[in-house]
Amino acid sequence: MKIYKPIFYILFLFFTQLCFAQYEFDGFVNEDLKKGNVYLSVIEDFRKISGVYPEQILTKVIPDSSGYFQIKGNNLPQQNRIYRIHIDTCQEDDQNVNHFSGHCINSKEIIFIANNTTNLSFPFSFEREMFCKIESDNEKAAIFLKIDSLKSDMHFAFGTYRSEANRKINSTKWFTTFQNFGEQLEEPLAELYIYSFLSNRTNNLYSYYLNDVKSNTYYEELLKRLQEKYPDSNYLQQYENELKADRFLVNQDTEESFSWGLYLIGLLLFLSILMNFFLYKRNNILKNDSFSKEKLTSQEQKTLDLILMDKSNKEIGSELFISVSTVKTHINNLYKKLNVTSRDEVKNLKL
Repeated sequence: MKIYKPIFYILFLFFTQLCFAQYEFDGFVNEDLKKGNVYLSVIEDFRKISGVYPEQILTKVIPDSSGYFQIKGNNLPQQNRIYRIHIDTCQEDDQNVNHFSGHCINSKEIIFIANNTTNLSFPFSFEREMFCKIESDNEKAAIFLKIDSLKSDMHFAFGTYRSEANRKINSTKWFTTFQNFGEQLEEPLAELYIYSFLSNRTNNLYSYYLNDVKSNTYYEELLKRLQEKYPDSNYLQQYENELKADRFLVNQDTEESFSWGLYLIGLLLFLSILMNFFLYKRNNILKNDSFSKEKLTSQEQKTLDLILMDKSNKEIGSELFISVSTVKTHINNLYKKLNVTSRDEVKNLKL
């Protein structure tokens, strides 16, 4: 029994730690929000990071008279996830409508990373404003605040000069800055937060993102990092699906442009062949004209010469001492031999 006793104590301590592992998030709310409700939500859809969504809410607490709130338990996943704490003063009657629409008037929120053993504190800062600072034993918890600070720097850079040249230069610079910063954080969830911002369809950077996703290997590398750290998560599935959809969209546009190019080349080739065909036919006609001219009788040749001199049928008859009817017969014969149907066509021939 003595041999197994130390092992028993070790196992007991191990399972005790598992049983009592819990998270705790606490802080103070502003004076005007003391009568509001504080909600903890888990964000599995990174396109719904900001806002209020009923399906995401895990629990609700009410601040005390001093504005202090505390949310704790042991029902969160062991792996890091994206969470939101928001507080609003929606009335019970309006709450369902406001939460359904994803917006609440007079509300505050903060996004952070946590797991089932994370302790978070939200102390007042910046003139007693809440949710401006995070203190935690989870080093990844406050990453989103750093990214938001970087966003502010970017918005300032874009707002300084509004020219097209400045926009292009800044787009290249900030895409690279954000991607490098996210990779250095060694937390794929933080990179998803950046990705959701850069690839937002309502963002002015979206057109640049579509160009960037064509050839930048960063997006594939992020996919690999998500597969390694969050293999069975909704985050991975959503990112993978969105990346495939965007790549398909980009390739489709490229293929359509390529197709239009092929159509244009095909049209030019067809017109070239058609022109060559008409030139070839015209040359053959001219050759046939020359050949037919040699077969004209002396009277037909004289008639032809007089036609080229703009003589009328009556004038041709007087010149050749023949009737107008005979002139018409000569003209019809030479038309057939020259492969024409009118005097104008005769005059256009190089005879």
